[in-house]
Amino acid sequence: MFASLVSVRTLLVAIFVIMAGSGFLSTLVSIRLEAAGTSAFAIGLVAAAYFAGLTIGSLRVTPLIARVGHIRSFAAFVSIFSASGLAYSITMTAPFWGILRLIDGFMMAGVFVCLESWLNRQASAKTRSSILAAYMIALYGGQALGQFLLNLGAERPSLPFVIAAILLSLSVVPVVLTRIDQPRLEYVEPFSLKQLYAASPLGVIGVLTTGAILGAFYALGAVFVQRLGMGIAEVAFFTSCVIGGGVALQWPLGLLSDRFDRRAVIVACLLIVLAVSISLALFAAPDLRLFVLGALFGGFAFALYPLCVAHSNDHLSEEQRVGASSGLVLAYSAGAVAGPMIGSAGMQAFGVQGLFGTIAVIALGGVIFALWRLIVGKPVEAADQQSFQALPRTTPMVAMLEADHEEHVSNDK
Repeated sequence: MFASLVSVRTLLVAIFVIMAGSGFLSTLVSIRLEAAGTSAFAIGLVAAAYFAGLTIGSLRVTPLIARVGHIRSFAAFVSIFSASGLAYSITMTAPFWGILRLIDGFMMAGVFVCLESWLNRQASAKTRSSILAAYMIALYGGQALGQFLLNLGAERPSLPFVIAAILLSLSVVPVVLTRIDQPRLEYVEPFSLKQLYAASPLGVIGVLTTGAILGAFYALGAVFVQRLGMGIAEVAFFTSCVIGGGVALQWPLGLLSDRFDRRAVIVACLLIVLAVSISLALFAAPDLRLFVLGALFGGFAFALYPLCVAHSNDHLSEEQRVGASSGLVLAYSAGAVAGPMIGSAGMQAFGVQGLFGTIAVIALGGVIFALWRLIVGKPVEAADQQSFQALPRTTPMVAMLEADHEEHVSNDK
């Protein structure tokens, strides 16, 4: 395992540093706009711009990378991302920051496509699982640790943006100096939503629901904690608890779904997200239980996406899984664009409780649909059920790593 990771260590270091430098920006932007008196709905629109940029970039960056190569493309994406990070300190207006978030999302999509296609080239059938796991640890580990950079802006408001730009710039170094051969970029043709829904209704609605839930949280979770009366340090710790819980529970829940009807595990996760969201919506003052509930929320909400992908794969042939998985990433992104706007509307109407109250309503809709599918649909035979694989919610390119892992597992069987 370790030998396989040595060959891609520069790529793993790069994604860790990038996420440490950029993963806290969504939290920071929401905090600053809230402090400036910006409405919850405007904050939601700014957050939605990032996911819109990520979606557009996932669809549009492939020709550029294919034309100029991975190293040059990566350097360009990160350089623009770094410049955007510094531009936040020029002026603080919601429309301007919305444009910057759109740019950030587009550039982040380019970074993900570059690194994920590179990892796919370096991975063999036997090492894909360990490389994908290491990639997820680097990605979410950097994002969780980066949250604590929020504490640097107490005396110098521009300092977190400067640190973000520095880290983003430094992430280029291991990539441009790498001796890893640049891969030939393979285009992933996604399924249409109609095809996806016909193959797996719960897979499509599940990832759409998950995108809306997590999009709303990333947009306004920091605002929620602040309005409860907590400071920046508590905001950073709460967000890290959510991310940490998400990483910790994906594999146990995935193994559980390999043993039982995966639809039932999805229903159970949605029910727990519903219950935890209702509990969070009832908070009126800061409490230690908030962080425990945050970890539970992240643990079960983060697990929904890979569970829904695995459920979809149970109904598809090996040849269909790459296109279907990439289509599910785009369905998730559509939900993530809508989520901040739905959550902000709830917060605007009902105050601080409106965020998780709205998330609870979204989860309830997911529960009702999943229960309906559990009743009307037939379970997949144990012999035909594919092994669970934890996945990040990045771009369609990561589906190639996951699909090739599944092919290896099925061949082993």
